[in-house]
Order: sequence, then structure tokens, then C-alpha cells
Amino acid sequence: MMTETTAATLRRAWALDLDAPTLYELLRLRVDVFVVEQACPYGELDGRDLEDRARHYWLTAHGDEGAVLGTVRLLKEPDGGYRVGRLCTVKTVRGRGLGRQLMEAALAEVGDGTCVLDAQEHLGDFYRGYGFEATGPAYDWDGVAHLPMRRPGR
Repeated sequence: MMTETTAATLRRAWALDLDAPTLYELLRLRVDVFVVEQACPYGELDGRDLEDRARHYWLTAHGDEGAVLGTVRLLKEPDGGYRVGRLCTVKTVRGRGLGRQLMEAALAEVGDGTCVLDAQEHLGDFYRGYGFEATGPAYDWDGVAHLPMRRPGR
């Protein structure tokens, strides 16, 4: 089975290097997906987006600098490991490999390091494909079932 792909340009920046319009577009996409689309009223802004060691990745349509198609955030945790989170894509381009492009970019930076995430339960297999394993039972996070997952360091 072939799936349609979407041509996109990968971009990344440390939190402190993000310009205000780009940060706004990343946050808007996350709110559109996690709050509006999933009908889950919660505080999407968790205070970690501007940490010194927060790295943001996003995809834009080729030739369109401003149209954000997807995003993911990579945090460096105090214990030295990494945390992947806030992976999402625009609804109209899902199923075209953009989430995979974002995960591969973030995990390339993680390298052999330990990495954790909290996956929406229905996406557990997606993350298992990158070597993540469940570290506990599913739990409710603001009305959405999540699964704590970890990819051991290599």
C-alpha cells in the first residue's frame, strides 16, 4: 500500500533562538490539535517551551516559510536524558510521513541517550517502532488516555 507523501522542509531551533511569529505558529498548531480538535480543555502551555535546553522542530511546506505542517519538542531533562513531546501535524496532511520525519529528527539529536515520552495510548505502536517501551499502565491525562514510554540509552 502506498501513501501520499508531502514535501516539507525540516526546521529546528533552540527555544531562545525562535522568533516570536514562529513560536506563535508552533503553539497555535499544538492548541488547535490538542485542545480544540481533541476537545480537551487544558493548559497546553506548560512553561517548558522557552527553557534554555528546549529544541523545537517543525516542518513547513516547500516554498512557504510560514505554513507550519507539524511540530515536536525535545527537552533535555535534569537527569541528562531527553523528553520528546507535543508531536502533532495539521489534520489535512496526516498519514503522509510528517510525524515520522519529526520523530527521526528529534531522535537523531538524542543519539544513544535515554528518552522518555507520554504517548496518547492509541499511538503506542507508532512509538514502539522507534524503540520505546511502556513503563507503566495507561493513565488519564485531562480526559485522554496516555501511556508512559521510555527508550533506553544505547
